[in-house]
Amino acid sequence: MSAIPPDRNTNATGVRWTPTRNVLALAAVSFLTDASSEIIAPLLPLFLVGTLGATVSMVGVIEGGAEAVASLLKLASGWWSDRVSRRKPLIVAGYTIASLVRPLVAIAQSASQVLAIRLVDRVGKGIRGAPRDALLAASTPAEFRGRAFGFHRAADHAGAVVGPLIALACLQWLGMPVRQVFWVAAIPGALAVMVAIAFVREERRGPLAVRVVAAPADPKPGTDVGTPTALPPSFWLAMLPILVFTLGNSTDAFLLLRASQLGVPTALIPLVWVLLHLVKSASSTPAGALSDRVGRRPLIVAGWGLYAAVYAGFSLATDPWHAWALFGVYGVVFGLTEGAEKALVADLVPAPRRGTAFGWYQATVGVAALPASITFGVVWDTFGSPTAFGMGAALAVVAAVVMSFVALTPRQA
Repeated sequence: MSAIPPDRNTNATGVRWTPTRNVLALAAVSFLTDASSEIIAPLLPLFLVGTLGATVSMVGVIEGGAEAVASLLKLASGWWSDRVSRRKPLIVAGYTIASLVRPLVAIAQSASQVLAIRLVDRVGKGIRGAPRDALLAASTPAEFRGRAFGFHRAADHAGAVVGPLIALACLQWLGMPVRQVFWVAAIPGALAVMVAIAFVREERRGPLAVRVVAAPADPKPGTDVGTPTALPPSFWLAMLPILVFTLGNSTDAFLLLRASQLGVPTALIPLVWVLLHLVKSASSTPAGALSDRVGRRPLIVAGWGLYAAVYAGFSLATDPWHAWALFGVYGVVFGLTEGAEKALVADLVPAPRRGTAFGWYQATVGVAALPASITFGVVWDTFGSPTAFGMGAALAVVAAVVMSFVALTPRQA
């Protein structure tokens, strides 16, 4: 009997991919959480600069600092979830903290208060991030890992489509002041916590959870899984170009400010954000599936190259329609890279150390976001936005070149 020819929804043996309970539950939680977050996100830079009188550099400090705090906590929470072999308590705690504090932006009277709120919000993100990704990896067969992470990111970005639309409806149709719109974010945030508590299940380690293609052996008895030496060298080699790229990948708040600078009306800024996340959501699952078939590295390199082109475009843009077009293309960057990067981390590291590995990965990305955002803001204030975007484009090119030469096995690449 001839073998069943695989299609894009099956593996090489004809087994069809179906999202597991945890994949579906975590996707739903991320959808609701991002809907909550993105009610606020597209309005926050303009609120900071226009209402509270913050500088562009201060916007970089707030967003970069928040991500740095989150990333350090991701490292700690990922390590701890490996030690205790439990992911769900940290996942639920992280979503709860963020959902409680996020709407308090509505009562902020200064940029420093917004900074404090954002830091606590990101504490929640830091606690949940690495354990969630480790649980996703443990809940999915290795041959479908890119698709599962892509599916999760698609749901996340779909929430980021709904959030700005809610904000737009509140502003335009209901006539709410911006501060009242921020309070609305509490509703989907509370729903996200309820779904996490009710539907996410702990994944017990077994054949599915520990199956890793071409991954190193588990650590020797007595090895502290939280130390850098407990992770394979190939993992750290992959982190190098990711670090370089992130140093040029400042907060997307600057893109919203650039869109406003190019003449996009404030009332339409949420729609620009919607466009970005529509493209992110539409491209994430198919790109993740493609990484399962052709490898992670080609998609990551292509995504970073496209990022460089988009940032160069923002540097040279002169008209409002340029901002709309560039935001649309920018969404493809996330589809190509987010799922592939996370799947690559899972490929490189065995199951007992994945929480720690995702913690180091997210710490690398988040800690580098602080100098990236501060530097971008300072360059913008000093030399203008075109120079700042040109700097980001150049670093993305360097990162793509380095990633092209990182030594990985064929399957991991």
